[in-house]
Amino acid sequence: MKSSKNVFILTEAVLAVMVIITAIAMLWGKDGEGRGKVSVIVQNSDDNRWAAFKYGLRMAAQDEEIELFVVSTGGALTTEEETEIVEHEIANGANAVILQPVPGDESEEMLKKLGKKIPVLLIEYPTAGEGRLSDIPIVQPDNYALGQELAKELLNDYNGNVKGKTLGIVSEYGNSEAVAERRKGAVSILKDKGVKVVWEVSEPSKDEEETVLEKKSRVDFVIALDDYSLVLAGKAVTANNLHGALVYGIGNSMEAVYCLDTDSVQCLLVPDDFDMGYQSLVGAAESFGYIFGKPENQTVSFTVMRRENLFSKENQEILFTMSQ
Repeated sequence: MKSSKNVFILTEAVLAVMVIITAIAMLWGKDGEGRGKVSVIVQNSDDNRWAAFKYGLRMAAQDEEIELFVVSTGGALTTEEETEIVEHEIANGANAVILQPVPGDESEEMLKKLGKKIPVLLIEYPTAGEGRLSDIPIVQPDNYALGQELAKELLNDYNGNVKGKTLGIVSEYGNSEAVAERRKGAVSILKDKGVKVVWEVSEPSKDEEETVLEKKSRVDFVIALDDYSLVLAGKAVTANNLHGALVYGIGNSMEAVYCLDTDSVQCLLVPDDFDMGYQSLVGAAESFGYIFGKPENQTVSFTVMRRENLFSKENQEILFTMSQ
């Protein structure tokens, strides 16, 4: 009798475990066709700067059995365009969205509304300032630390003696929080060193790309705060249009690496975009129903590249992800 009772209890326990497993599988959408679909929307997604990021996405999608779709955006988006794309992806069965939001307060309001419809994971804050989207997880580098390290590398080249030197700052989106934090970080290191910021360039139009830096007054250094700006400054050096300024910058494309290799750029800081892509996809997968808890903010690392160490073993691995 006791044996029969034990068998009954064991059977009930096994059935309970099976019910739990089945419930989890159903909630996660694991029906033989993968766990779900994640759509990725970034500015100018066809640009080479996203190569490592998209490679990380693909590897994570393979590991997590997720259907991945990167929306093709041939250029910069407005908040309205980005909203329409997200709505379209939701209508087409996206279970979560990874988003690089358009800079600006309007984007922040849009995200608050979207967050009520579908899990959203960001790879950048939408705007600089006091506002925070605390309910939306973010995967990104420590942008303040990136700016600080950039300034430190410049100072190291001159043994800290840059008093009286002049500086220009270039960025693609001046009102994005990523750029604002990078700028703050750089200025925090240079502010007591006697360096004067003479000019800043932000969001140059396509018509003036080739001449915008040439028209600026001569400075000793140029700090480029993103990949677009670094490549722009590197091309200006190659064309002898930067009046002898030395370029230090942040980039994540093979074009940026080429600028370093050809000595158009003195120092290149490369955020780990592969890890950003991988972790953001994993976080998006975890957001389906929040079964294992809501994904948390994550910070990815960055690497300092110089021409002399460009092809080190560590850097070769980074270059590989950029070329995929």
